[in-house]
Amino acid sequence: MTVSWSGSAPTEGPGAHASRADEHIDGNALAGSLREVFAVDVTVASGRCVGCGRVDTVAGLVLYTQAPGLVARCPGCDGVVLRLVRGPDRAWLDLRGVTALEIPLRP
Repeated sequence: MTVSWSGSAPTEGPGAHASRADEHIDGNALAGSLREVFAVDVTVASGRCVGCGRVDTVAGLVLYTQAPGLVARCPGCDGVVLRLVRGPDRAWLDLRGVTALEIPLRP
């Protein structure tokens, strides 16, 4: 399976996803999928949205599952922060919507 994100997603106006508020769940639903990629619970990590500068945890993101994979958006500006697509033997993680992730580690 080959997955490619060439180009950018179609631009939609502010609030374009507001009418689909019942189609999403919170970012906590990413825990199991991200646990397979990372050795820590990444939902407690915080990051800054590239679009609006909002700082939030991964758990605070708005998650859409109807795409070919998982798409997490910023609750402040609705910008795409994270995309995760899984194949039978690999995963693709796109974090271009976050400037950095701060991941708390146990001592």
